[in-house]
Amino acid sequence: MARLAFLGPHATFTEQALRSLPESRGADLLPCSGSPAVLEAVRIGAADAGCVPIENSVEGAVGAVLDGLVADPPLVIVREALVAVRFAVMVRAGTRAADVRRVGSHPHAVAQTRGWIAAHLPGAEVLLTSSTSGAAEQVAAGELDAAIAAPLAAEQHGLEILVDDVADNPGAVTRFVLVAPPAPPPPPTGFDRTTFAATTQNRPGSLLGLLTELAVRGIDLTRIESRPIKDRHAEYWFHIDCSGHVAEPAMGEALAALHRRCDRVRFLGSFPRAGEGGPSSGADRTAPLGAAGAPAFAAAQRWLDGLREGSVA
Repeated sequence: MARLAFLGPHATFTEQALRSLPESRGADLLPCSGSPAVLEAVRIGAADAGCVPIENSVEGAVGAVLDGLVADPPLVIVREALVAVRFAVMVRAGTRAADVRRVGSHPHAVAQTRGWIAAHLPGAEVLLTSSTSGAAEQVAAGELDAAIAAPLAAEQHGLEILVDDVADNPGAVTRFVLVAPPAPPPPPTGFDRTTFAATTQNRPGSLLGLLTELAVRGIDLTRIESRPIKDRHAEYWFHIDCSGHVAEPAMGEALAALHRRCDRVRFLGSFPRAGEGGPSSGADRTAPLGAAGAPAFAAAQRWLDGLREGSVA
């Protein structure tokens, strides 16, 4: 039986994301206290894979996860999931809004409901917790008066929902990833994402040169984040997501070029993209990604082979 770690306790959005993935069927789900603990469980072999949040449509990237992915031993992303975030304010039975003096939640949840809290719980102290479900657990234990969490957490911890569907930005989505020890990536689907991190020398044009390796091969850059290298002043990891798969000629050629150009490149996975247009949406998955598809790269390789053999046609 596979062992899958996730940001716990039970009834978090991360568990919801994990249960949406096929890998969770029949697996033993192991809640961990914090995303770093999930990554560590996979690294030491206590779990076969782990699910963590990596990006929110309102708050952006989860820095602790980006930092953890470039630590050693290496890990790679094998799948992703998108979860529409729906928050509820939950309390112990009989608690009214006027009774709430301490409300808690995960930092990203607080950031997405800060305006609502200020308008409806203006006198409440806001406390940060390691997870949304953990805040609900603290309410059940009497340590907090209210929690902002997924509605499932109220059922899990025997709480009442005081107000449902609270958010400053309705429609927020969080992207979660399943990470595992390095292995051959899932085969290409035609709608994939490749993610990697790279460091460059701190000189003019270094980042432009990195991005040019992608642009000249028609690779669509979908996200870039910089994170400081912890033991080096003014040096950064650039975390990059692209459309495409390492098995495709354009992406493979770009990664090889970056390996030559950059100080360090950490491949973090090629995997099916989640969401609209993804493998389960019925979208056309045969169209080449980027400006030049596999046939063009194959023709160029044949031309190059001919040059090396003495042909100039």
